[in-house]
Amino acid sequence: MRNAEIKRKTKETDIKVMLDLDGSGKVSIDTGIGFFDHMLTAFGVHGGFDLTVVCRGDLEVDGHHSVEDVGIALGKAFAKALGDKGGIARYGSFYIPMDEALAFCSLDISGRPFLVFNAELTNERVGEFDTCLTEEFFRAFAFNSGITLHVRKEYGRNDHHIIEAMFKAVAHALKAAVTKNADGSVLSTKGVLDD
Repeated sequence: MRNAEIKRKTKETDIKVMLDLDGSGKVSIDTGIGFFDHMLTAFGVHGGFDLTVVCRGDLEVDGHHSVEDVGIALGKAFAKALGDKGGIARYGSFYIPMDEALAFCSLDISGRPFLVFNAELTNERVGEFDTCLTEEFFRAFAFNSGITLHVRKEYGRNDHHIIEAMFKAVAHALKAAVTKNADGSVLSTKGVLDD
């Protein structure tokens, strides 16, 4: 079973994440930040993952701790669900258009975390979500899941569309990368993927 449950509690956030990589896109999200809930819902549905996220954070400060810490917990859930990373396709790339916007993601479930985030966003907020937190979320996710993650805005004007296209592109790239390979082997010339 490729699933995981992560509980993470600090003075700033209290988070529970449940993830099933082989689900059917059943999603329940409650972070207290409406647009972020919308993005995580799109992430689970488009990835085909069963995903539950509950976060109680210090939103009276702002959304930073909640968004970043959900990225940490979700990344840890992916790492736990994938185990030794054996038997997966490992790589995934995907383009997503959304109206005038186009986003691209390419990733490697390598055990070597890295983020390249290339997207200039023009608005300070979308709803109650600070647009600068998009990069913070993907960084926290990449570094806690052990994924080399490249996310790029190709073009677009509406930040809602751009950010949503990025979340969906990452979801589809992950869906491809976690697909089981034919023989269950580790796709690496070294024979192992770094922890």
